[in-house]
Amino acid sequence: MATCDVCGKDESMPYNCRHCGGTYCAEHRLPENHDCSALYEWNDPNGVFDSGFDESVQNSGASAKRSSSLTDKLPIDTGPGGPLAYFRGNVTYTVLLIMWVTFLFQWVAMLVGGQSLHNALFTLSTAHPEYVWTWFTSIFAHSPVNIFHIVFNSIVIFFFGPLVERYVGSKKFAALFVISGVLAGFGQIGISMWQGVPSSVLGASGAALAIMGVLTVLNPGLKVYLYFILPIPIWLLTLGTAAISVFFIGTGGGAGGIAHGAHLVGLLVGLAYGEYVKRTQNVRAPNQFQLGGGPGGPGGPGGPGGPGGRRRF
Repeated sequence: MATCDVCGKDESMPYNCRHCGGTYCAEHRLPENHDCSALYEWNDPNGVFDSGFDESVQNSGASAKRSSSLTDKLPIDTGPGGPLAYFRGNVTYTVLLIMWVTFLFQWVAMLVGGQSLHNALFTLSTAHPEYVWTWFTSIFAHSPVNIFHIVFNSIVIFFFGPLVERYVGSKKFAALFVISGVLAGFGQIGISMWQGVPSSVLGASGAALAIMGVLTVLNPGLKVYLYFILPIPIWLLTLGTAAISVFFIGTGGGAGGIAHGAHLVGLLVGLAYGEYVKRTQNVRAPNQFQLGGGPGGPGGPGGPGGPGGRRRF
């Protein structure tokens, strides 16, 4: 259930406008009923919709909005028919795009300034938790030396993300992703400080597991095809992931550099938010879809290095 951006009505089956990105009820789902920005961006070079009544009459409001829009100055079509239309009202795929663009910038940073510049820009660490930008860049960054890290996280977000976004709305989904990612990162370095082990962390697994936690509460019997082969209920996958994380946190091991603390914190955030959604909005998720996981849990294998190295989640 989500709230309509126009009337504030709670809607169990909300509509996400792919043009402006808003969330609306059935009454306001049409572009003209919620004053969609796409109405002002329509390109009509041949005058198909020209009434011919009086060419001197112009929609001054629409013209002013078009001329004042910053997107009109970009060298790419940002309208509803352009290449960016697919990301309108679709935070899940926007997040995936940001992850892969960040991955590219990580390589640029490595080539320009080496590991030190890369760590200063993208990794949240026990040495420099005051680097505020890394609270957020570390969520979207992944190990630049192992492509499987970002691939496995992308798979989880690709399958789980749209389901959660559909039921909580795009804005709340974006907030869930960022907040759970930040808390997961701080959870990991907090555990490392408590254990007296310096470390740094990067990756989207904390946020991805938060998404999985929401679905686990909304529909614990949701069938997941692990590795696209083995059908198991999502509650079992969640329980197994939590058990693995608790075990390695308790033993002080990193299991190949995996940030199990971030995994556990992200999962707990998702379970808590899922319980809140279930009690206040009474929604359920679909019954089946496929998921490909990776070693060490849905977030894929951990990063290189031991207790003092960079952990990926």
